[in-house]
Amino acid sequence: MSNESLTRVTPSISVTPFVEQRSLLRTLFDAAVTAADPARCVPPHLPSAKELPRGRTVVVGAGKAAAAMARAVEKNWAGDLGKLSGLVVTRYGHGMPTERVEVIEAAHPTPDAAGLEAGRRIHELVQGLTEDDLVLVLLSGGGSALLAAPTPGISLYEKRSVTEQLLKSGADIHEVNCIRKHLSALKGGRLALAAAPARILTLAISDVTGDDLSVIASGPTVGDPTTCADALRLIERYRIDLSVSTRRMLESGDAETPKPGDPRLSRSTAKVIATPQFALQAAAQAARSRGLTPLLLGDRIEGEARDVARVLGGIAHSCVRHGHPIKAPCVLLSGGETTVTVRGKGRGGRNAEFLLALAIALDGGPQFHAIACDTDGIDGVEDNAGALINVDTLARARAAGLEPRAYLADNNAYGFFAALGDLVVTGPTRTNVNDFRAILIEQRS
Repeated sequence: MSNESLTRVTPSISVTPFVEQRSLLRTLFDAAVTAADPARCVPPHLPSAKELPRGRTVVVGAGKAAAAMARAVEKNWAGDLGKLSGLVVTRYGHGMPTERVEVIEAAHPTPDAAGLEAGRRIHELVQGLTEDDLVLVLLSGGGSALLAAPTPGISLYEKRSVTEQLLKSGADIHEVNCIRKHLSALKGGRLALAAAPARILTLAISDVTGDDLSVIASGPTVGDPTTCADALRLIERYRIDLSVSTRRMLESGDAETPKPGDPRLSRSTAKVIATPQFALQAAAQAARSRGLTPLLLGDRIEGEARDVARVLGGIAHSCVRHGHPIKAPCVLLSGGETTVTVRGKGRGGRNAEFLLALAIALDGGPQFHAIACDTDGIDGVEDNAGALINVDTLARARAAGLEPRAYLADNNAYGFFAALGDLVVTGPTRTNVNDFRAILIEQRS
Protein backbone atom coordinates (compact mmCIF):
# COMPACT_ATOMS: atom_id res chain seq x y z
CA MET A 1 0.00 0.00 0.00
CA SER A 2 1.79 3.09 -1.19
CA ASN A 3 1.76 6.50 0.43
CA GLU A 4 0.44 7.88 -2.83
CA SER A 5 -2.62 5.60 -2.69
CA LEU A 6 -3.38 6.80 0.82
CA THR A 7 -3.26 10.50 0.07
CA ARG A 8 -4.99 10.96 -3.26
CA VAL A 9 -8.22 13.00 -3.01
CA THR A 10 -10.67 13.87 -5.76
CA PRO A 11 -9.97 17.46 -6.93
CA SER A 12 -12.42 20.05 -5.61
CA ILE A 13 -14.51 22.37 -7.75
CA SER A 14 -13.73 25.13 -5.24
CA VAL A 15 -10.54 25.64 -3.29
CA THR A 16 -11.04 25.08 0.43
CA PRO A 17 -9.00 27.24 2.81
CA PHE A 18 -8.82 24.43 5.36
CA VAL A 19 -5.84 22.57 3.93
CA GLU A 20 -4.14 22.10 7.31
CA GLN A 21 -7.24 20.61 8.96
CA ARG A 22 -7.96 18.31 6.05
CA SER A 23 -4.34 17.14 6.01
CA LEU A 24 -4.49 16.37 9.72
CA LEU A 25 -7.68 14.35 9.36
CA ARG A 26 -6.15 12.37 6.49
CA THR A 27 -3.06 11.71 8.60
CA LEU A 28 -5.23 10.21 11.34
CA PHE A 29 -7.05 8.00 8.84
CA ASP A 30 -3.77 6.87 7.29
CA ALA A 31 -2.43 5.96 10.73
CA ALA A 32 -5.50 3.84 11.41
CA VAL A 33 -5.14 1.96 8.12
CA THR A 34 -1.41 1.39 8.56
CA ALA A 35 -1.99 -0.16 12.00
CA ALA A 36 -3.96 -2.96 10.31
CA ASP A 37 -1.59 -3.54 7.38
CA PRO A 38 -1.24 -7.34 6.97
CA ALA A 39 2.50 -6.93 6.40
CA ARG A 40 2.65 -5.64 9.96
CA CYS A 41 0.06 -7.71 11.82
CA VAL A 42 0.35 -11.18 10.23
CA PRO A 43 4.04 -12.14 10.81
CA PRO A 44 4.01 -12.14 14.65
CA HIS A 45 1.27 -14.79 14.67
CA LEU A 46 2.68 -17.29 12.19
CA PRO A 47 3.94 -20.68 13.44
CA SER A 48 7.59 -20.75 14.44
CA ALA A 49 9.94 -23.32 12.94
CA LYS A 50 9.27 -25.60 15.95
CA GLU A 51 5.51 -25.34 15.48
CA LEU A 52 5.37 -26.28 11.79
CA PRO A 53 3.41 -29.40 10.87
CA ARG A 54 5.09 -32.64 9.82
CA GLY A 55 2.90 -32.72 6.75
CA ARG A 56 1.59 -30.06 4.40
CA THR A 57 0.35 -26.55 5.06
CA VAL A 58 -2.70 -25.51 3.06
CA VAL A 59 -3.48 -21.79 3.10
CA VAL A 60 -7.07 -20.74 2.42
CA GLY A 61 -8.81 -17.48 3.09
CA ALA A 62 -11.37 -14.87 2.18
CA GLY A 63 -11.76 -11.14 2.59
CA LYS A 64 -10.58 -7.78 1.37
CA ALA A 65 -7.21 -8.34 3.06
CA ALA A 66 -6.86 -11.97 1.95
CA ALA A 67 -4.30 -11.41 -0.81
CA ALA A 68 -2.15 -9.13 1.33
CA MET A 69 -2.34 -11.62 4.19
CA ALA A 70 -1.29 -14.47 1.90
CA ARG A 71 1.66 -12.41 0.65
CA ALA A 72 2.68 -11.69 4.26
CA VAL A 73 2.57 -15.43 5.01
CA GLU A 74 4.84 -16.22 2.06
CA LYS A 75 7.30 -13.47 2.95
CA ASN A 76 7.60 -14.60 6.57
CA TRP A 77 7.10 -18.39 6.49
CA ALA A 78 9.55 -20.19 8.77
CA GLY A 79 9.51 -23.47 6.87
CA ASP A 80 9.93 -24.92 3.41
CA LEU A 81 7.85 -22.90 0.94
CA GLY A 82 7.62 -26.06 -1.14
CA LYS A 83 5.23 -27.48 1.44
CA LEU A 84 3.03 -24.39 1.29
CA SER A 85 0.11 -24.08 -1.12
CA GLY A 86 -3.43 -22.85 -1.20
CA LEU A 87 -6.01 -20.37 -2.44
CA VAL A 88 -7.59 -17.18 -1.14
CA VAL A 89 -10.40 -15.07 -2.54
CA THR A 90 -10.54 -11.29 -2.37
CA ARG A 91 -12.55 -8.47 -3.88
CA TYR A 92 -11.96 -7.33 -7.45
CA GLY A 93 -9.04 -4.90 -7.44
CA HIS A 94 -7.73 -6.06 -4.06
CA GLY A 95 -5.36 -8.76 -5.34
CA MET A 96 -1.58 -8.83 -4.91
CA PRO A 97 1.20 -10.92 -6.50
CA THR A 98 1.88 -14.17 -4.64
CA GLU A 99 4.14 -17.17 -5.29
CA ARG A 100 2.62 -20.22 -3.60
CA VAL A 101 -0.94 -19.20 -2.72
CA GLU A 102 -3.32 -18.58 -5.62
CA VAL A 103 -5.45 -15.44 -5.48
CA ILE A 104 -8.93 -15.31 -7.00
CA GLU A 105 -10.83 -12.02 -7.25
CA ALA A 106 -14.61 -12.02 -6.93
CA ALA A 107 -17.56 -9.70 -6.37
CA HIS A 108 -18.43 -7.95 -3.13
CA PRO A 109 -20.87 -7.35 -1.50
CA THR A 110 -23.14 -9.42 -3.77
CA PRO A 111 -21.54 -12.81 -4.60
CA ASP A 112 -20.86 -13.87 -8.19
CA ALA A 113 -19.75 -16.95 -10.12
CA ALA A 114 -16.06 -16.28 -9.36
CA GLY A 115 -16.78 -16.34 -5.64
CA LEU A 116 -18.80 -19.53 -6.09
CA GLU A 117 -15.87 -21.17 -7.87
CA ALA A 118 -13.46 -20.01 -5.17
CA GLY A 119 -15.70 -21.47 -2.47
CA ARG A 120 -15.93 -24.78 -4.32
CA ARG A 121 -12.16 -25.01 -4.73
CA ILE A 122 -11.43 -24.05 -1.12
CA HIS A 123 -13.84 -26.73 0.05
CA GLU A 124 -12.03 -29.21 -2.17
CA LEU A 125 -8.54 -28.14 -1.03
CA VAL A 126 -9.19 -28.82 2.67
CA GLN A 127 -10.58 -32.30 2.18
CA GLY A 128 -8.52 -35.48 2.41
CA LEU A 129 -5.96 -34.03 4.82
CA THR A 130 -4.39 -35.87 7.76
CA GLU A 131 -3.60 -35.11 11.39
CA ASP A 132 -0.07 -34.16 10.30
CA ASP A 133 -1.32 -31.35 8.07
CA LEU A 134 -2.12 -27.72 8.90
CA VAL A 135 -4.82 -25.54 7.39
CA LEU A 136 -3.91 -21.87 7.79
CA VAL A 137 -7.09 -19.81 7.38
CA LEU A 138 -6.79 -16.07 6.63
CA LEU A 139 -9.95 -14.07 7.25
CA SER A 140 -10.89 -10.42 7.00
CA GLY A 141 -13.89 -8.21 6.39
CA GLY A 142 -15.81 -9.04 3.24
CA GLY A 143 -15.09 -12.75 3.60
CA SER A 144 -18.76 -13.69 3.95
CA ALA A 145 -19.75 -12.36 0.54
CA LEU A 146 -16.56 -13.50 -1.16
CA LEU A 147 -16.64 -17.06 0.17
CA ALA A 148 -19.75 -17.95 -1.78
CA ALA A 149 -20.55 -21.59 -1.09
CA PRO A 150 -24.33 -22.02 -0.82
CA THR A 151 -25.45 -25.13 0.97
CA PRO A 152 -26.76 -27.83 -1.42
CA GLY A 153 -30.20 -26.94 -2.66
CA ILE A 154 -29.62 -23.18 -2.66
CA SER A 155 -28.69 -21.52 -5.95
CA LEU A 156 -26.27 -18.67 -6.47
CA TYR A 157 -29.22 -16.67 -7.79
CA GLU A 158 -31.08 -17.04 -4.49
CA LYS A 159 -27.94 -16.28 -2.47
CA ARG A 160 -27.51 -13.07 -4.46
CA SER A 161 -31.14 -12.15 -3.97
CA VAL A 162 -30.96 -12.64 -0.21
CA THR A 163 -27.75 -10.60 -0.01
CA GLU A 164 -29.23 -7.73 -2.01
CA GLN A 165 -32.34 -7.67 0.19
CA LEU A 166 -30.25 -7.66 3.37
CA LEU A 167 -28.06 -4.81 2.14
CA LYS A 168 -31.12 -2.61 1.71
CA SER A 169 -32.89 -3.72 4.87
CA GLY A 170 -30.90 -1.90 7.55
CA ALA A 171 -29.82 -5.18 9.18
CA ASP A 172 -26.47 -4.96 10.98
CA ILE A 173 -23.51 -7.22 10.17
CA HIS A 174 -24.26 -9.63 13.04
CA GLU A 175 -27.78 -10.15 11.72
CA VAL A 176 -26.65 -10.44 8.11
CA ASN A 177 -24.03 -13.04 8.98
CA CYS A 178 -26.47 -15.05 11.10
CA ILE A 179 -28.55 -15.61 7.98
CA ARG A 180 -25.53 -16.17 5.73
CA LYS A 181 -24.13 -18.88 8.02
CA HIS A 182 -27.27 -20.95 7.78
CA LEU A 183 -27.31 -20.82 3.99
CA SER A 184 -23.65 -21.79 3.52
CA ALA A 185 -21.60 -24.95 3.10
CA LEU A 186 -18.48 -23.32 4.62
CA LYS A 187 -19.52 -20.59 7.06
CA GLY A 188 -20.53 -21.08 10.67
CA GLY A 189 -17.81 -23.66 11.44
CA ARG A 190 -18.42 -25.84 8.40
CA LEU A 191 -14.99 -25.16 6.84
CA ALA A 192 -13.39 -26.62 9.97
CA LEU A 193 -15.58 -29.71 9.71
CA ALA A 194 -14.53 -30.19 6.10
CA ALA A 195 -10.82 -29.89 7.01
CA ALA A 196 -10.88 -32.46 9.84
CA PRO A 197 -8.73 -34.18 11.06
CA ALA A 198 -6.10 -31.56 10.08
CA ARG A 199 -5.05 -28.93 12.59
CA ILE A 200 -6.54 -25.50 11.82
CA LEU A 201 -5.08 -22.09 12.67
CA THR A 202 -7.19 -19.06 11.81
CA LEU A 203 -5.75 -15.54 11.70
CA ALA A 204 -8.44 -12.90 11.47
CA ILE A 205 -8.43 -9.15 10.90
CA SER A 206 -11.62 -7.95 12.57
CA ASP A 207 -14.06 -5.58 10.93
CA VAL A 208 -16.92 -6.24 13.34
CA THR A 209 -17.92 -4.74 16.66
CA GLY A 210 -16.79 -6.90 19.54
CA ASP A 211 -14.23 -8.73 17.35
CA ASP A 212 -16.37 -11.87 17.53
CA LEU A 213 -14.67 -14.69 15.62
CA SER A 214 -18.04 -16.26 14.90
CA VAL A 215 -19.04 -13.09 13.01
CA ILE A 216 -15.79 -12.19 11.17
CA ALA A 217 -16.31 -13.59 7.64
CA SER A 218 -19.22 -15.54 9.22
CA GLY A 219 -16.87 -17.69 11.33
CA PRO A 220 -16.05 -20.60 9.00
CA THR A 221 -13.73 -22.29 11.54
CA VAL A 222 -15.45 -21.66 14.88
CA GLY A 223 -18.69 -22.72 16.53
CA ASP A 224 -21.78 -20.70 15.73
CA PRO A 225 -23.92 -19.60 18.70
CA THR A 226 -26.84 -18.61 16.45
CA THR A 227 -29.51 -21.00 15.26
CA CYS A 228 -31.84 -21.65 12.35
CA ALA A 229 -34.62 -20.20 14.51
CA ASP A 230 -32.59 -16.99 14.93
CA ALA A 231 -32.12 -16.78 11.17
CA LEU A 232 -35.84 -17.28 10.57
CA ARG A 233 -36.75 -14.52 13.04
CA LEU A 234 -34.45 -12.11 11.22
CA ILE A 235 -35.85 -13.15 7.85
CA GLU A 236 -39.34 -12.33 9.12
CA ARG A 237 -38.22 -9.04 10.73
CA TYR A 238 -36.62 -7.75 7.55
CA ARG A 239 -39.15 -9.37 5.20
CA ILE A 240 -36.58 -11.32 3.21
CA ASP A 241 -38.02 -13.37 0.37
CA LEU A 242 -36.88 -17.01 0.36
CA SER A 243 -37.69 -19.94 -1.84
CA VAL A 244 -40.04 -22.53 -0.35
CA SER A 245 -37.27 -25.15 -0.21
CA THR A 246 -34.84 -22.84 1.61
CA ARG A 247 -37.45 -21.86 4.17
CA ARG A 248 -38.24 -25.53 4.79
CA MET A 249 -34.55 -26.25 5.26
CA LEU A 250 -34.34 -23.62 7.99
CA GLU A 251 -37.63 -24.63 9.62
CA SER A 252 -36.57 -28.29 9.76
CA GLY A 253 -33.19 -27.52 11.31
CA ASP A 254 -31.35 -29.26 8.47
CA ALA A 255 -29.32 -26.07 7.95
CA GLU A 256 -28.09 -25.99 11.58
CA THR A 257 -24.44 -25.12 12.18
CA PRO A 258 -21.96 -26.68 14.66
CA LYS A 259 -22.06 -24.95 18.03
CA PRO A 260 -19.31 -23.72 20.40
CA GLY A 261 -17.84 -26.69 22.25
CA ASP A 262 -18.56 -29.12 19.43
CA PRO A 263 -15.83 -31.81 19.74
CA ARG A 264 -15.43 -31.83 15.96
CA LEU A 265 -13.90 -28.34 16.28
CA SER A 266 -11.36 -29.32 18.96
CA ARG A 267 -8.35 -29.02 16.61
CA SER A 268 -9.32 -25.56 15.42
CA THR A 269 -7.78 -22.47 17.03
CA ALA A 270 -8.33 -18.85 16.02
CA LYS A 271 -6.71 -15.49 16.76
CA VAL A 272 -7.79 -11.92 16.08
CA ILE A 273 -4.62 -10.15 14.93
CA ALA A 274 -5.91 -6.63 14.19
CA THR A 275 -9.00 -4.81 15.38
CA PRO A 276 -10.86 -1.52 14.99
CA GLN A 277 -9.60 -0.56 18.45
CA PHE A 278 -5.97 -1.00 17.31
CA ALA A 279 -6.71 1.42 14.47
CA LEU A 280 -8.31 4.01 16.76
CA GLN A 281 -5.39 3.81 19.18
CA ALA A 282 -2.94 4.38 16.32
CA ALA A 283 -4.92 7.43 15.20
CA ALA A 284 -5.00 8.71 18.78
CA GLN A 285 -1.23 8.43 19.01
CA ALA A 286 -0.88 10.30 15.72
CA ALA A 287 -3.10 13.06 17.14
CA ARG A 288 -1.04 13.32 20.34
CA SER A 289 2.18 13.54 18.36
CA ARG A 290 0.72 16.66 16.73
CA GLY A 291 -0.23 18.27 20.02
CA LEU A 292 -3.95 17.43 19.78
CA THR A 293 -5.94 15.74 22.55
CA PRO A 294 -7.90 12.69 21.31
CA LEU A 295 -11.03 11.22 22.85
CA LEU A 296 -11.84 7.63 21.86
CA LEU A 297 -15.60 7.26 21.86
CA GLY A 298 -15.39 3.56 21.12
CA ASP A 299 -15.14 1.04 18.29
CA ARG A 300 -18.68 -0.31 18.68
CA ILE A 301 -20.82 2.63 17.60
CA GLU A 302 -23.63 1.27 15.45
CA GLY A 303 -27.04 2.28 14.20
CA GLU A 304 -28.47 4.19 11.26
CA ALA A 305 -25.73 6.42 9.86
CA ARG A 306 -27.81 9.58 10.14
CA ASP A 307 -28.80 8.76 13.74
CA VAL A 308 -25.18 8.21 14.73
CA ALA A 309 -24.34 11.54 13.07
CA ARG A 310 -26.90 13.37 15.20
CA VAL A 311 -25.51 11.83 18.40
CA LEU A 312 -21.87 12.55 17.57
CA GLY A 313 -22.82 16.03 16.40
CA GLY A 314 -24.44 16.62 19.78
CA ILE A 315 -21.27 15.50 21.57
CA ALA A 316 -19.18 17.82 19.41
CA HIS A 317 -21.42 20.78 20.24
CA SER A 318 -21.16 19.92 23.94
CA CYS A 319 -17.36 19.98 23.72
CA VAL A 320 -17.49 23.55 22.41
CA ARG A 321 -20.27 24.92 24.62
CA HIS A 322 -19.56 23.12 27.89
CA GLY A 323 -16.07 21.64 27.60
CA HIS A 324 -17.64 18.23 28.16
CA PRO A 325 -16.76 15.38 27.72
CA ILE A 326 -13.53 17.05 26.59
CA LYS A 327 -12.41 20.61 25.98
CA ALA A 328 -11.47 21.94 22.56
CA PRO A 329 -9.11 21.77 20.79
CA CYS A 330 -9.55 18.03 20.48
CA VAL A 331 -10.49 15.24 18.12
CA LEU A 332 -13.30 12.72 18.66
CA LEU A 333 -12.42 9.27 17.30
CA SER A 334 -14.87 6.43 16.76
CA GLY A 335 -15.32 3.19 14.87
CA GLY A 336 -18.01 0.62 14.23
CA GLU A 337 -20.25 -0.14 11.30
CA THR A 338 -23.31 1.99 10.78
CA THR A 339 -26.18 0.97 8.53
CA VAL A 340 -28.25 2.71 5.87
CA THR A 341 -31.86 1.89 5.17
CA VAL A 342 -32.14 2.78 1.51
CA ARG A 343 -35.29 4.74 0.64
CA GLY A 344 -34.00 7.05 -2.09
CA LYS A 345 -32.47 6.46 -5.50
CA GLY A 346 -29.10 8.15 -5.04
CA ARG A 347 -25.57 6.85 -4.57
CA GLY A 348 -23.61 6.72 -1.37
CA GLY A 349 -22.05 4.45 1.23
CA ARG A 350 -22.65 4.61 4.95
CA ASN A 351 -19.64 6.86 5.63
CA ALA A 352 -20.70 9.48 3.12
CA GLU A 353 -24.26 9.35 4.47
CA PHE A 354 -22.95 9.74 8.02
CA LEU A 355 -20.89 12.78 7.02
CA LEU A 356 -23.72 14.49 5.17
CA ALA A 357 -25.99 14.02 8.18
CA LEU A 358 -23.16 15.22 10.45
CA ALA A 359 -22.67 18.38 8.38
CA ILE A 360 -26.37 19.14 8.82
CA ALA A 361 -26.20 18.39 12.57
CA LEU A 362 -23.15 20.64 13.03
CA ASP A 363 -24.91 23.33 10.97
CA GLY A 364 -21.79 25.12 9.81
CA GLY A 365 -20.36 25.50 13.30
CA PRO A 366 -17.10 27.41 13.02
CA GLN A 367 -15.07 24.87 15.01
CA PHE A 368 -15.86 21.60 13.21
CA HIS A 369 -14.11 19.50 10.57
CA ALA A 370 -14.54 15.76 10.07
CA ILE A 371 -13.63 12.67 8.08
CA ALA A 372 -15.40 9.32 7.79
CA CYS A 373 -13.95 6.49 5.72
CA ASP A 374 -14.06 2.73 5.42
CA THR A 375 -10.59 1.38 6.18
CA ASP A 376 -10.80 -0.97 3.19
CA GLY A 377 -10.88 2.04 0.86
CA ILE A 378 -14.39 1.31 -0.43
CA ASP A 379 -17.48 2.97 1.02
CA GLY A 380 -20.28 0.54 0.25
CA VAL A 381 -20.14 -0.22 -3.46
CA GLU A 382 -18.68 3.10 -4.57
CA ASP A 383 -15.13 4.04 -5.62
CA ASN A 384 -14.41 6.26 -2.63
CA ALA A 385 -13.31 5.42 0.90
CA GLY A 386 -15.47 8.18 2.35
CA ALA A 387 -15.43 11.97 2.46
CA LEU A 388 -14.42 15.10 4.35
CA ILE A 389 -16.42 18.01 5.71
CA ASN A 390 -15.23 21.42 6.83
CA VAL A 391 -16.84 24.41 8.50
CA ASP A 392 -17.73 25.75 5.06
CA THR A 393 -19.27 22.56 3.60
CA LEU A 394 -22.91 23.66 3.81
CA ALA A 395 -22.14 27.18 2.58
CA ARG A 396 -20.22 25.86 -0.43
CA ALA A 397 -23.00 23.39 -1.17
CA ARG A 398 -25.73 26.00 -1.16
CA ALA A 399 -23.62 28.35 -3.26
CA ALA A 400 -23.39 25.51 -5.79
CA GLY A 401 -27.17 24.96 -5.71
CA LEU A 402 -27.03 21.78 -3.63
CA GLU A 403 -29.65 21.32 -0.91
CA PRO A 404 -28.09 19.02 1.75
CA ARG A 405 -31.35 17.70 3.20
CA ALA A 406 -32.68 16.78 -0.24
CA TYR A 407 -29.51 14.82 -1.01
CA LEU A 408 -29.75 13.04 2.34
CA ALA A 409 -33.41 12.16 1.78
CA ASP A 410 -32.45 10.61 -1.57
CA ASN A 411 -29.54 8.63 -0.03
CA ASN A 412 -27.32 10.55 -2.45
CA ALA A 413 -24.38 11.50 -0.23
CA TYR A 414 -21.92 10.33 -2.87
CA GLY A 415 -23.42 12.74 -5.37
CA PHE A 416 -23.32 15.56 -2.82
CA PHE A 417 -19.64 15.16 -1.96
CA ALA A 418 -18.64 14.40 -5.56
CA ALA A 419 -20.15 17.72 -6.61
CA LEU A 420 -18.11 19.51 -3.94
CA GLY A 421 -14.94 17.57 -4.69
CA ASP A 422 -14.80 16.31 -1.10
CA LEU A 423 -14.73 12.55 -1.68
CA VAL A 424 -11.73 10.70 -0.27
CA VAL A 425 -10.43 8.24 -2.86
CA THR A 426 -7.67 5.88 -1.71
CA GLY A 427 -8.17 2.82 -3.86
CA PRO A 428 -8.12 -0.60 -2.15
CA THR A 429 -6.06 -0.53 1.06
CA ARG A 430 -6.04 -4.36 1.26
CA THR A 431 -7.05 -4.41 4.88
CA ASN A 432 -10.31 -3.83 6.73
CA VAL A 433 -10.94 -2.88 10.35
CA ASN A 434 -14.32 -1.30 9.82
CA ASP A 435 -15.19 2.38 9.58
CA PHE A 436 -13.08 5.24 10.89
CA ARG A 437 -14.54 8.57 12.00
CA ALA A 438 -12.74 11.64 13.31
CA ILE A 439 -14.29 15.00 14.28
CA LEU A 440 -11.73 17.75 14.70
CA ILE A 441 -12.93 20.48 17.08
CA GLU A 442 -10.97 23.71 17.09
CA GLN A 443 -10.88 26.16 19.97
CA ARG A 444 -13.47 28.90 19.81
CA SER A 445 -11.79 32.09 18.64
